[in-house]
Amino acid sequence: MTNETQKAPRRYEKMRDSGVEWIGMVPSHWEIVRARAHFRQTNERGNQTPILLAASQKFGVCPQDQLEGVVKVSAGTDLQQFKTVHRNDFIISLRSFQGGFELSPFEGVCSPAYQVFRADDAYDVKYLRFLFKDERFIDHINSLTVGIRDGKNIKYSDFSNSLIILPPLNEQRAIAKSLSQVSAKIDTLIDEVKAGIEEYTAWKASIIYEAVTKGLDPTAEMKDSGVKWIREMPGHWERTKISNCFTVIGSGTTPQSSDAAYYGGNISWLQSGDLNGGIVSETAKTLTQAALNQYSALRIYKAPYIAIAMYGASIANASIIELDSCTNQACCVLSTPKKDFDLEYVFYAILSAKNELLISARGGTQPNISQDIIKRLLLPIPPLPEQKSIVRKLNQLTRSIDNLIKEKLYLIGDLESYKKSLIYEVVTGKRRVC
Repeated sequence: MTNETQKAPRRYEKMRDSGVEWIGMVPSHWEIVRARAHFRQTNERGNQTPILLAASQKFGVCPQDQLEGVVKVSAGTDLQQFKTVHRNDFIISLRSFQGGFELSPFEGVCSPAYQVFRADDAYDVKYLRFLFKDERFIDHINSLTVGIRDGKNIKYSDFSNSLIILPPLNEQRAIAKSLSQVSAKIDTLIDEVKAGIEEYTAWKASIIYEAVTKGLDPTAEMKDSGVKWIREMPGHWERTKISNCFTVIGSGTTPQSSDAAYYGGNISWLQSGDLNGGIVSETAKTLTQAALNQYSALRIYKAPYIAIAMYGASIANASIIELDSCTNQACCVLSTPKKDFDLEYVFYAILSAKNELLISARGGTQPNISQDIIKRLLLPIPPLPEQKSIVRKLNQLTRSIDNLIKEKLYLIGDLESYKKSLIYEVVTGKRRVC
């Protein structure tokens, strides 16, 4: 962290209990007010700037055509029937609320599913932008709204009836300015650490690729593999389809989600989202014996085995699964390698072939890799003793790189935690910036 972010916090001389649990102590001259005294909900329709806006946790409020994965309105929809959004209005939406209220920097309109409100002149919207993204504020609003996870929208009244902080306007502006500067510096540090992770990840991928396509002997005579992604490989190596490497290749299914009798048992159930490019030793969800009995497409695959995501956000991700488990239909299982194939070597080769699988993906809005595509994927195969030597070397090298990446991930976590703590302390007056 920079010297500026490490400075000892300054405190206000006089503090008092706000009487509000999530706020805690505040400077004695700050007010605690009902939100409805300084905010009003708006239900205006249309805008001279008919840009359809949407809210997201990652990007805030922005034109909907800049966001992926949102439901688009039909051509010819009358946007003048949508809710008006003015610059510096706030938007409440179910999708974005877990990241707080979203401040709009745009003029436009939004779906009637959103709730729009704005502050009066007692507040600086830049100060509110930080206040409304504070985790404790978000938890407070969530605590007032029963059933949010089942689809109930956050109501404006949940917010308007709440007690919130009202610092003097000049202090709000100073707080917003200070937090903007320090947050930007922390975000820059985080971006630099993430860039380092990307470099380590690329380094790891190149090491794996060189080992599984060129081997460990730099003097080995090379030949053209005849496979675009492999290029040259040692002359004594062979190439073969994945289907020739395994005795068992299969998948699974998803039991009816509304039936609680199928979930929460002691049978691990692998989903494509569990696949992380490394080792999987636990699954996010489990199934019951009743699910296994009911669905013939479900079977327990014995560990260790390889799984590849065939579609979804993790498409072409592969992992070694170290627990007996069933899978959903988005996972292709490669189990029980034949005698001339080492499971870990084949896994490393599949990691190097990820881009080849992605190129082979078919489909429009949701590309997918079929089991047939995976079965036909050609891999470079050295003799079994050489496979095992490559695995030993790669395990040693990748473990070192993974440890370096892990250290950087811890640093990102520390920086993000510090940023959140700093915002809370400053917006609630526990740390003074002016």
